[in-house]
Amino acid sequence: MKGLTTKVIKSGLISWVVLFGVWGIVSLFYTDSFFPSPIETYRGFREIVLSGKLREDISISVWRVLLGWSRALLIGIPLGLLIGRFKFVNWFIEPFINFFRFVPAIGFLTLFLMWFGVGEESKLILITYASIFPIIINTVAGVKAINPVKYQAAESLGANKFQSFVTVTVPGAVPNILTGARLGLSTAIISIVGAEMLAANSGLGYLVYTSRLYYRTDWIFVGIVTLGVLGFFADKSLRFIAKKSLKHYGVTG
Repeated sequence: MKGLTTKVIKSGLISWVVLFGVWGIVSLFYTDSFFPSPIETYRGFREIVLSGKLREDISISVWRVLLGWSRALLIGIPLGLLIGRFKFVNWFIEPFINFFRFVPAIGFLTLFLMWFGVGEESKLILITYASIFPIIINTVAGVKAINPVKYQAAESLGANKFQSFVTVTVPGAVPNILTGARLGLSTAIISIVGAEMLAANSGLGYLVYTSRLYYRTDWIFVGIVTLGVLGFFADKSLRFIAKKSLKHYGVTG
């Protein structure tokens, strides 16, 4: 019995029950147009699903997030490895990283629209910009945390700079790279909402933003819940894949 209770608590089921319970109780004190209940939100969810609108918005937002996040990984991981391993690269690039990472991505939206147009490219660049900094910073931290003895051991076996970089630096930074990838993914989802609210005619951010025009607060809640669910399962999937494929690099989940 105790083991079953522990499993239920660890699964997070009780947390979700408490959340929906509090949500339902709070909604009793307000009108549906101001704070819809879980039941009203579910009705709005069914309405959007049956119209096909939600599926379309989800697919568009997911595609934008994955493409922008993938670009950030392709740029951020190698850059972070180089910054962390080579001092001259760190001296040159770190000032730019420490400056631009404090400038919100949404602040560049107008400029990106001017420079790259109102199509997909401006939104993808915005997502890449927003998600690249957690990836770089965590990768750098992973490289700097590697024990110098490992480099000495590689050099004593005859490894040159490039070989020690490939055999020591890259594997040693993998756990931190995964952390950066997870944080970058959450940042990508956050940034796509702002981009779609201000510069799109589709996507979950657009759904949340335009629902206010129709006083459909339940649709806004549907969009918010959908974003949370997508982020939750995306992170779970990433951790599951990493745990299975990167276990020998010290990734435990």
